[in-house]
Amino acid sequence: MAQDADLVADIEALTGQLAAAKTAITKRFIGQERVVDLTLSALLCGGHALLIGLPGLGKTRLVETLSTVMGLNGNRVQFTPDLMPADILGSEVLEKGKGGTREFRFVPGPIFCQLLMADEINRASPRTQSALLQAMQEKKVTVAGEDRPLDAPFHVLATQNPIEQEGTYPLPEAQLDRFLVQIDVPYPDRDTERDILLATTGVEEEEAHAVFTAADLIAAQTLLRRMPVGESVVEMILDLVRAFRPEDPSASEAVRETVAWGPGPRAAQALMLTVRAQALLHGRLVPSAEDVTAMAVPVLSHRMALTFAARARGETVSDLIAETLAGMDGIGAAA
Repeated sequence: MAQDADLVADIEALTGQLAAAKTAITKRFIGQERVVDLTLSALLCGGHALLIGLPGLGKTRLVETLSTVMGLNGNRVQFTPDLMPADILGSEVLEKGKGGTREFRFVPGPIFCQLLMADEINRASPRTQSALLQAMQEKKVTVAGEDRPLDAPFHVLATQNPIEQEGTYPLPEAQLDRFLVQIDVPYPDRDTERDILLATTGVEEEEAHAVFTAADLIAAQTLLRRMPVGESVVEMILDLVRAFRPEDPSASEAVRETVAWGPGPRAAQALMLTVRAQALLHGRLVPSAEDVTAMAVPVLSHRMALTFAARARGETVSDLIAETLAGMDGIGAAA
């Protein structure tokens, strides 16, 4: 019982700290509470996030603010078609040492940080994008045959413009799957845009300040994994993920006709973590069915693909997820 009481106290303390962090973030990234919650969820879960939105919607500003508020050492890489893997990972250079000897010295790249901002990630070639695969999954990189661990915690927050332009490349499926959530950044509503105008066109702007430290965030990530998840929520997660696999017996006829390939086990793992984060961010001790519904699109949309015929009909993954949720017992009611 004492352990349960300690867990409750720790969760309540973390909830208050998260509320302070959200307040600090929204002073610079005005409005868009849903976007802030999802991005914080990715950090609380120890994962990575892909932010998709048109240019000028504040994606870069959000990531820079998060780096300060969460107390993380951050670096930014502008992805371009000519970017090479060594520009991200680092490389060995030949130097002349004492006594005239020559030796190689490793010069670390910008990936050696705690929060890497991969700006416009889809502008780099697949070869360069693959440089992130090992880092995002294993939290280390291998250069010249030597494994080099990354700083802890390590997160990648990538931005992407949802428009087809010359010099862009689609992200490979393996890399998409490594992003815990995909976050769509929409246009602000009129009132929010008015607040943005007043806050950003004056002489001074709000400055971000640290609420967390790196150690605090690591402790929060550990605490999140200790949070209990009810059996009904676990079953709901399994039902939801398996419902989008065309070959699964539980898949509906609509899924069989429209989905080319569905989400793997990593999607279920992501849901198990993010529903806990959502509960924390909203001051609750345990996740609920509503949390599963809320996280379905951010977790699943980039882990599945529609057939060519479905895309030609104008169908979208988000619409399919909403329809499937509405038709599932227990989840449709929560939605």
